Amino acid sequence: MLKFKLKKDDPVIVISGKSKGQKGKIKQVLRDKSAVLVEGVNLSIKHKKPSQADTGGISKQEAPVHISNVAYFDEASKKASRIGYKVEKGKKSRFLKTSGKVID
Repeated sequence: MLKFKLKKDDPVIVISGKSKGQKGKIKQVLRDKSAVLVEGVNLSIKHKKPSQADTGGISKQEAPVHISNVAYFDEASKKASRIGYKVEKGKKSRFLKTSGKVID
């Protein structure tokens, strides 16, 4: 199983691709595809046929972004940051490499 340093509800910025520079929070991590769903980023248009239960129409939906194309967004420095791990007193925590701030 693949292990990622980014988790659900982390603030991220897209660092490459058509959505470069857009920011949002991670809604879901798709481990099998090595991708993440980010709120309001990489929107695609879906056309739905009307049915008995739904009127149908055009809706916008988030498409997955590959995990290599996003980076943690540090609110304090307003920059993208990489994440590292520290073990203190037997507890493992994540920290930002740019500022050294502990995330969780």
